[in-house]
Amino acid sequence: MTTAFDRSLARDSAELLRVKRLELSTLAIPPGRGWSPLHEKVAEALLEHPGGIGDVVSTLVRVQDILDELPPSRAANRVSAFNQLYLKITRRVDTALVTGVNSPDFLELLDVEFAKRYFDALGRWNDDDEDTPDVWEVLFKRAGDIRMSRLTAAMLGVNAHINHDLALALIGTWNELGAPEPGDELIHPDYLLVNEIFYQEIPPLRRGFSTRWQLELDEFVGPLDDWSQRMLVTVTRARAWDQARRLWLLRHDTDDFEQARRSMDRAASLLAEWAIVGDRVVTHTGTGLAGSWQLLRRLLGRRRPPSGVA
Repeated sequence: MTTAFDRSLARDSAELLRVKRLELSTLAIPPGRGWSPLHEKVAEALLEHPGGIGDVVSTLVRVQDILDELPPSRAANRVSAFNQLYLKITRRVDTALVTGVNSPDFLELLDVEFAKRYFDALGRWNDDDEDTPDVWEVLFKRAGDIRMSRLTAAMLGVNAHINHDLALALIGTWNELGAPEPGDELIHPDYLLVNEIFYQEIPPLRRGFSTRWQLELDEFVGPLDDWSQRMLVTVTRARAWDQARRLWLLRHDTDDFEQARRSMDRAASLLAEWAIVGDRVVTHTGTGLAGSWQLLRRLLGRRRPPSGVA
């Protein structure tokens, strides 16, 4: 038995999620939004729509060059951190298409549809468009906020891309190639192949983005961080597949589809704001603990008896 979609309930849920997000953060959208002072370069970089994964890589490279020049200083723009991660993973997917997958047409089209959502968000923000997805707004309006770690910024981008864009990218792909049947043995394994790429690429990139305190914490917990992020990728990408399945049933009703998408967007944006709160708690706590730990080490060092003295 199929349960009918309740548009009114979805609308109320989306509004409540937005209210809760704004309670966590009252940070205003920068005047004019846009990627000032390089908004014209951003618009030019996004002018051509990608036709294949090679085009996606080329556009990401151009965007990376621009983001690295934006305030607050070279390579310190927080959206730059996510774009760097995304570019690296996309290059790995491109290699996988050559080395062999079950359905290269599916995986390449999914990658293109996936990228289109990110490029669309960048373009909307550049055009001061109110319809920029909320989940991308959370990251974009903090592009110059150096109080937020680059690690958290990258994870905010991953959250937006997986918890909002991925389901929509699957819908776009299925519109072209047809939705897979339950138990599909070709497409779904290729979808899961991207999980493996995430597993391999996120740990070194995470450490590269980490502050000194985050690195100390990473060393303390050992492989736990890698395991937890592996599980997070597994769960969120599985959830995106399930969300796409549900959205697929609404594809012929524009209003229902948009309301469901908006609810998905608002839920992901609230999650993003919570991540920022967590980042600040950890950063401030870490700074204090790191200072206390260094002081303790100095005190113990002064009291250490001479070598050979019992």
